Amino acid sequence: MIKVFAVLGDPIGHSMSPVMHNAAFGALVMPCRYHAFRVRPSDLGDAIHGAKALGFGGLNLTIPLKEEALKYVDPDPIAMRIGAVNTIDFTDAGEIKGYNTDGIGAMRALEDAGVSITGKKIVIIGAGGAARAIAFQFAYERAEIVIANRTVARGEKLVNDVRIGLEDLRKDPSIGSIGLDAISGDIEDADVLINATSVGMYPNVDAMPLSRDLLRPDLSVFDIVYNPLQTRLLAGAEQMGATTISGMRMLVHQGAEAFRIWTGVEPPLDVMLEAVRGEL
Repeated sequence: MIKVFAVLGDPIGHSMSPVMHNAAFGALVMPCRYHAFRVRPSDLGDAIHGAKALGFGGLNLTIPLKEEALKYVDPDPIAMRIGAVNTIDFTDAGEIKGYNTDGIGAMRALEDAGVSITGKKIVIIGAGGAARAIAFQFAYERAEIVIANRTVARGEKLVNDVRIGLEDLRKDPSIGSIGLDAISGDIEDADVLINATSVGMYPNVDAMPLSRDLLRPDLSVFDIVYNPLQTRLLAGAEQMGATTISGMRMLVHQGAEAFRIWTGVEPPLDVMLEAVRGEL
């Protein structure tokens, strides 16, 4: 019998998750299929419980469902602290467990490029869902975090949430926030720059979250946008001689972590990367 997995979101047509997961299942000859379904936030509870009743193996969640999912799952400590779920596992014991693999995916994408984060200064542009996951994960790993956001109050709220969220782990995170217009001062001595916004995503491919003049050769630049594969930010960073990391690697690594949670099997990362690259 075929085990079904799926990603839920609204919109959902852009998702690369079916491509990479079905490639992984095929390579491992596993009797599983992965689909995409459009689900509105108001229908999420019914969708999750319906998938459980139908015997689905697990779910992924994308915009705008990650925060809403907390109402319907038993989140692990990281997902609870982040305040968002992107992976749901239906356990043999009948539980609906929630996880967030975005931060792990981002960390492993940097590791692929030989970039470590512990003790490094990392400037994150944005304060939305992806920025939250990355900030929590990287602060936990003892990076020095600066949140640069257009709306200063939202950046300050993320900083406060990270401090409170890691307090019970006896962590004292180094994290602060600035307005996006003040980013030049912090970029000067940063080790890593992360664009955690949708700026530069198709179809607005000419947009950049900051001026190319702020980039430099000894900076590692990571853009979570994966469509196009090389955003204008990454192209500019490459021209300046900087190390560049595509959002495709974060996409695949967060998906690979979900795969491990659901199946207990090590996924074929190279197969997943090539499937996404080919589709894009």
